[in-house]
Amino acid sequence: MPSPKLVPLDLTDDERRALEAWTRRRKTAQALALRARIILACAAGAPNQAVAAELGVSRDTVAKWRSRFLKSRLEGLTDEPRPGRPRTVGDEKVEQVVTAALEQAPPGGDTHWSTRSMAKTAGVSQSTVSRIWRSFGLKPHVIQTWKLSTDPQFIDKVRDVVGLYMSPPENALVLCVDEKSQIQALDRTAPCLPMLPTTPARMTHDYVRNGTTSLFAAFDLASGSVIAQHYRKHRHQEFLRFLKLIDDAVPQDLDLHLVLDNYATHKTPEIHKWLLRHPRFHLHFTPTSSSWLNLVERLFAEVTQRCVRRGSHTAVRALEKAMLDYLDRRNRDPKPFVWTADADLILGKVARLFKRISNSGH
Repeated sequence: MPSPKLVPLDLTDDERRALEAWTRRRKTAQALALRARIILACAAGAPNQAVAAELGVSRDTVAKWRSRFLKSRLEGLTDEPRPGRPRTVGDEKVEQVVTAALEQAPPGGDTHWSTRSMAKTAGVSQSTVSRIWRSFGLKPHVIQTWKLSTDPQFIDKVRDVVGLYMSPPENALVLCVDEKSQIQALDRTAPCLPMLPTTPARMTHDYVRNGTTSLFAAFDLASGSVIAQHYRKHRHQEFLRFLKLIDDAVPQDLDLHLVLDNYATHKTPEIHKWLLRHPRFHLHFTPTSSSWLNLVERLFAEVTQRCVRRGSHTAVRALEKAMLDYLDRRNRDPKPFVWTADADLILGKVARLFKRISNSGH
């Protein structure tokens, strides 16, 4: 049995402009924007089945909103009133709460709004403020940090380092090198209490400092293995000793490409002279304030999580042994970190962030 013939859906110029505006505006609810796209596609003469396939909805959904529009025009696309207790907070009050959270400073010199201070200012209950903020995804108590590099060679350095990660050179080893300095050997003032059912492990908040050390590490991009050594000081002399350690550990027929940050100890005249005598070493510096670009930082985070943060060490040697033992175990079954973001993706994100903060009005 053939399907019934569809009633033609014609739009006035005003209706078409309104529908197109709903599909483009960022503040339009996604449900309303989808309904507007359905009506625009139907007005173009497409059958329900084709519209459903194009927009990823069911044919019944298309038929429903086509019928609602033919009956009530634009008003038919909005949600109908639902049964239950009527709203006690109008759109104007909701707008006041949202606008104040986004654009106004809290009273009394507070650094950020709380539900109580907003409730007092807006003249609504604290629970109402909480519901409004949850609906709009507002979290005044949460703050995220960011840092833009001021390095004039930022783009070139990003492309250089990411190029090494994505397309490593042949007959060469790419090593991500850095130092994790001032690692404290902390001993808790009381033994840690083990985890129990319904109770997490517990430790005292106070501790005794037993000295510090620095971990020098070179992370092999290809294999995931690590060359590591501890030094009590953090000078160019220690960095030079670590370079010699790398030189002895890696076969002489391989070139070495080292990814480094801009720390001063990496650029002293003594280091430069040694590199001239060892031409197989090639240094690639990350931009300033861009340590996230060095994959060895991910290794340091792993060491901190596994050995340092919840450890209790009575001496620096105990801390050093714990970290080196962990890296030795890791080297028996190494796993590389795989870099997936290309330079264009990274630079595009930085450009979008720069555009946002440049137009923020602050």
